[in-house]
Amino acid sequence: MIIGFIGFGKVSKNLIKLIKSDEIKFITSFENRLAKSTNDYNIEVLDSYKEVCEKSDILISANSPENALNVAIEYGKYCMGIYLDLNNISPKTTKEISKHTNNFVDGAIIGKIDSDNPVIYLSGKNADKLLFLNEFLNVFKISENIGDVAILKMLRSNYTKTLSLLLIESTNLAKNHNLEKEFFDIISLTECKEFKEKSLSRINNTLNNKKRKSEELLEIIDYFKDDDLEMTKLAYRKLNQ
Repeated sequence: MIIGFIGFGKVSKNLIKLIKSDEIKFITSFENRLAKSTNDYNIEVLDSYKEVCEKSDILISANSPENALNVAIEYGKYCMGIYLDLNNISPKTTKEISKHTNNFVDGAIIGKIDSDNPVIYLSGKNADKLLFLNEFLNVFKISENIGDVAILKMLRSNYTKTLSLLLIESTNLAKNHNLEKEFFDIISLTECKEFKEKSLSRINNTLNNKKRKSEELLEIIDYFKDDDLEMTKLAYRKLNQ
């Protein structure tokens, strides 16, 4: 079996590291890009992405959300195997990609992309064909509906961002009353021992990436515009204050 990658970043490198089998060969290309070192990875570099697509039994698109659709339009037609998109894209983009590819599977890595035990969610009629990866990873098929995984990603994003803003507000209130330590201590009793450490990390991540998170919330509001999004809209306004 040959697994090809369009994009050779953290996602691709970690998957190569974790999927260890003498029966699986990895390929990619650096066409029109600066060549990267592959010395630490068991992967063959071909001259073109077209060649990668044509030779792959499974083609994984893991480049960037901005390029995901363009990559599918340009190279999807050459892929006769399974086309798996692992970019963080919207349901609309996912469904558009499916029009330009054969045997499309919508995928998402939940959690850190470079963890030693990643969880991958899949949706699409061909998702069953990827469940063999459970030998190396935690892989779950959600449904046969293209876009379901992308919707779940949005819902998770909505929850974590809204919760982060409430956490920031509560922490600031605790600071104003000189009760920050006690605040984290008391919440830790019902949450987890690492609550303070995880909370501070979440707060810093939110504050340091306000623009990107604001754009993601706006995308959620736009996609679910016919649903009740009162808390999401409040979170969006709070993030932009």
